[in-house]
Amino acid sequence: MSYQVLARKWRPRTFHELVGQEHVQRALVNALDQGRLHHAYLFTGTRGVGKTTLARILAKCLNCETGVTSTPCGQCSTCREIDEGRFVDLIEVDAASRTKVEDTRELLDNVQYAPTQGRYKVYLIDEVHMLSTHSFNALLKTLEEPPPHVKFLLATTDPQKLPVTVLSRCLQFTLKNMPPERIVGHLSKVLEAEQVTFEETALWLLGKAADGSMRDALSLTDQAIAFGQGQVNRSDVAAMLGTLDQHHLLALAEALAEVDAARVLAEVASLAEQGPDFAGMLDELAGIFHRLAIAQMVPEALDNGHGDRDALLALAARFTAEDVQLYYQIGLQGRSDMDSAPDARTALEMTLLRMLAFRPQGVPKPPQTPLPLRGEQQAGGSEPSPPAAEAAKPELASSVESEIPPQDDAPPPWEALPEASEPEQQQEPEAQVEPEEPAETRDMPSEAAVSPALSTPAEPPAAEIPPAATGDTLAGEAAIEEAAEAATAEAVAVVDQDLESQAEPEPEPDLEPVVIDSASGFDHAAWLETFPRLALSGLTRNLAAHCVIEQDDGQRLSLRLDPSQAAMNAEVHVERVRKALAEVGVERKIVIEAGELPDTLETPKARSDREAAQRHGEAVEALRGDPHIQQLEQAFDARLLEQTVAPQTRAQ
Repeated sequence: MSYQVLARKWRPRTFHELVGQEHVQRALVNALDQGRLHHAYLFTGTRGVGKTTLARILAKCLNCETGVTSTPCGQCSTCREIDEGRFVDLIEVDAASRTKVEDTRELLDNVQYAPTQGRYKVYLIDEVHMLSTHSFNALLKTLEEPPPHVKFLLATTDPQKLPVTVLSRCLQFTLKNMPPERIVGHLSKVLEAEQVTFEETALWLLGKAADGSMRDALSLTDQAIAFGQGQVNRSDVAAMLGTLDQHHLLALAEALAEVDAARVLAEVASLAEQGPDFAGMLDELAGIFHRLAIAQMVPEALDNGHGDRDALLALAARFTAEDVQLYYQIGLQGRSDMDSAPDARTALEMTLLRMLAFRPQGVPKPPQTPLPLRGEQQAGGSEPSPPAAEAAKPELASSVESEIPPQDDAPPPWEALPEASEPEQQQEPEAQVEPEEPAETRDMPSEAAVSPALSTPAEPPAAEIPPAATGDTLAGEAAIEEAAEAATAEAVAVVDQDLESQAEPEPEPDLEPVVIDSASGFDHAAWLETFPRLALSGLTRNLAAHCVIEQDDGQRLSLRLDPSQAAMNAEVHVERVRKALAEVGVERKIVIEAGELPDTLETPKARSDREAAQRHGEAVEALRGDPHIQQLEQAFDARLLEQTVAPQTRAQ
């Protein structure tokens, strides 16, 4: 019994059976229906997308016994002979094997003769880019002005190699690669007609392996049927193709979402038993994070190219947007570092562990994902509790006092200052041992440390100091430095007191959870008051910060979004805003629409920026009015860099 392969058996015979390439199909059908036929057509595209198939369908439309039509009958002798490849007036030429100019001239010698059986003599030249330069030159004149009974159909996978003079004489149609969704749909119809049992996930593997070629997909399906003994199963197809199962990569991504380093390494060890390409695994993992980012931002735009759309949508809720972006960037960097790693598996494991090690710790995580490692870090964190911080202050003071050398017999250092020093400088070193501001005293720049000694007479050059006076001079210099540091400490303390009294903001109330009476309505003032207490973070918080309350009818809360942030408006963020408001007692259906904001309402972001600018301005004015800052500006011709001023908060 003879068997015909699926790629030949299921080759389209009319435009309506064609899968994909609608842009080419539409142009050719309209040209045939209107009688606007060109004498030369050029079909370009990768292998297996339908170039030769389209050319044969066009030849059938031109020579059908019912007339020139876009719907050939398929029953006449001409249609049957073209389908069977034995129509005498369809001359198919393989340019790859007939590259010589003599072959082309022999072909052109027969162009002038009328067709034997059909209406047109059709020359189908496949892989036309393989012709030699002399062959193209011989073809040019005939291609430009062929006899009325001749049509040229050219096909190539590399149009860049064709001379411009040939391209300008043809109508060019570029065929597109087949998306995996379309390949899977066509394979399902073929296997159902062939009565072959199959798993849809296996078809997705075949669709991806086909790389846009329908002919390759059908050939791989033939191979999968033989491999699976008449069935197409996912495990058999994965083994046949030697590809990595997508479920393993999703399990690896899930381990990253759970922040489970042990499971991550276990998944890598399990994958290593299959002998995979570790660099390819990292590429696939980066592709998963790319699709997770799409699932978070624009869920409706997520494709089902791997048959895992539902799984990715569920997994996207277990990552924050910050984690996804960071993991993607680390994955790309790890891919470039693989060449310098000891081996590919080590590079993969280090990249995955680096993802966990550099996770943002200050960003709240989605509630769906357990975070055991984060809980351990919080239990053993380095930040002291308030009682511990208070207890640390006496220890710090004692450590400062212990660093001061005993001075029982030696005279105080400020007594060795020159007599020209002002009395004010002789009393300032007492502030040196105060434990309240030890860190500021040590961190002041050296330029400011010498300001209290400006009135001291200039020292003679080092070369003029007598050797006998060297010891006294060194003692004097040490005393000057200590006095200068003490004076600087006092200046810093005064500035801090001024900032606390003039620029320190009002103490903010503790952001304790407050339950709002939902029945009393929720206006924009309540929105501004409640926003700091909402459990939002990342992109969701940024989205909500650019919204104002538009309307609240007790059931539906409408928010107006700044148009500049419209790209972030996604259903996943709207749902998070709804849950955050529900936690403070506002049970509403949330609707966020982008539009122009009213001038009378202020978004939480605008309010925060305004208050921050106000605090910054007050801090700058307090520094400019401080006499010590003014003294530094006059003495050193200094200027205050306003952009470096950071107002103190209550926590500071």
